[in-house]
Amino acid sequence: MEYQYINGSYYVRADKGESLTNVIKEICRKENIRSGYFQGIGACDHATISTYIPEKNDFIDHEINGMIEMVSLMGNVSVDSNGEPFLHTHATFSYLNQRNEIAVIAGHMKDAHISYTGEIILQGSSEQIKRKFDDYAGIEVWHMNVKK
Repeated sequence: MEYQYINGSYYVRADKGESLTNVIKEICRKENIRSGYFQGIGACDHATISTYIPEKNDFIDHEINGMIEMVSLMGNVSVDSNGEPFLHTHATFSYLNQRNEIAVIAGHMKDAHISYTGEIILQGSSEQIKRKFDDYAGIEVWHMNVKK
C-alpha cells in the first residue's frame, strides 16, 4: 500500500494480496483519522458481502472468489468503543457467474482482498464520531452531539 495526501484527501493504492479494510484502518491509525468517508474502485479475488437479517439480529455472509471487479466502494469511518477505527462499508462487485455471464453482487462489505490494485480516495477528519448502541434500531449507530 502506498498513499499520498493531496488537497485534503488521501489517495490510496492498495496492492495485490492486501485486505481492503486493513489498508483503510491502517491509514486511519497512522494519520489520526477519527471520522470521514471513502470511495474506490479496483480488482479483487475475494470479497465477503453481508446481508443483515433483523429478525435474527445477525448477518448472512455471501462470499465470491475469482476475478472480481470492484465497481464501487463507499463507506465511512467512525470510532468504536475501544477507540479504534470502525468502517461501515458498502460495495458493488461484478464477476462472471457459472454460465460465464456478468453478474453483480452488492451490499454491506465485510472485507475484500485486492487481486491487482485498489484505488481509494479517503477524506478524513481528526474530529471524532463515536458509535453507540441504539435500542430502537437494534444496532450500533453514529453518536451525534446534537439532537433535534
